[in-house]
Amino acid sequence: MTLPTTMKAMVTMGHGDLDQMVLHSDWPRPEPAADEVLIKVGACGLNNTDVNTRSGWYSKTVTDATTGGAFDHVGEDDPTWGGAPITFPLIQGADVCGEIVAVGKDVDPACIGERVITDGWLRDAADLDDINKTGYFGSERDGGFAEYTTTPARNALAIKSDLTDAELATFSCSYSTAEGMLTRAQVGPNDTVLVPGSSGGVGGALVQLAKRRGARVIAMASEAKHKDVTALGPDKILSRAPENLRAALGAEKITVAADIVGGSYWPILIDILERGGRYTCSGAIAGPMVELDLRTFYLRDLTFTGSTVITPEVMPNLIRYIEAGEIKPALAATYPLDQLREAQAAFIAKTHTGNIVVTP
Repeated sequence: MTLPTTMKAMVTMGHGDLDQMVLHSDWPRPEPAADEVLIKVGACGLNNTDVNTRSGWYSKTVTDATTGGAFDHVGEDDPTWGGAPITFPLIQGADVCGEIVAVGKDVDPACIGERVITDGWLRDAADLDDINKTGYFGSERDGGFAEYTTTPARNALAIKSDLTDAELATFSCSYSTAEGMLTRAQVGPNDTVLVPGSSGGVGGALVQLAKRRGARVIAMASEAKHKDVTALGPDKILSRAPENLRAALGAEKITVAADIVGGSYWPILIDILERGGRYTCSGAIAGPMVELDLRTFYLRDLTFTGSTVITPEVMPNLIRYIEAGEIKPALAATYPLDQLREAQAAFIAKTHTGNIVVTP
């Protein structure tokens, strides 16, 4: 196969608003280095990390919700998920589904032609479990908002599925984030899990994956999205932010709150946890600054877990779940790559249920 030397790519030029993403029709196509593969991108999903990195929301100088727009001041030293500077220009996009079309040195060429989805977590080859030596695809290296991308061979996971590329591109970030949260919180069949923001990509994945573990799941979403969220299989669904959550729950006893929302409603979630309950978090789209009464925390024997870097087995497990039909995609919309700005604006508006993807 003769490969082109250039490609179409949406390139982020710096921190700021949507106009920082610029379409190039002749961006140099990457070459796979040793232990890497070249993937022809079939589809690439959107995620909050891309939005937050572009806007600089991860910087501690920012205390607002994730609007996706430019902020007045972004710290130069900590504008990324890892609290470190980032290099622009950058091709973002972590959730790739595509086909391996070339390999670098020391990679078996037999994998050429495999259909793959990407594991976004870039690990130290000498110690895959060292979470202090990790990067993220589309952040610490170029990602998938392009016609081609490269990644370490171990991060390109073969998959056999009748799902479309667009459907498979909904899994990587959202579902691995959700599975990581549930793993940290040790969710099992005896738990009742409350999921705020269950209409989003991670929220919907939390519903499905918690149900897969045998837990009872109570979803929270705006009433306009209840039909879509119901299709994900929760045992009960509440409004997005009930004024009296305790009354809305009735006799339900919440042992785990799995949250990516945060914001002003956060103390209410903590107050309804049962004694010995667990709170697990991997986002704060409604705002990162919250109030905590430490007496609630320690007198109720609560456990809080943050979850960002997933353990290495999470993505292979997800592949198994997908191939077995145990979890399903929630594809809200597909846009062409050259409309990534419009796609990300729709993603930020949160009027959809599930995930949004772009195709080259």
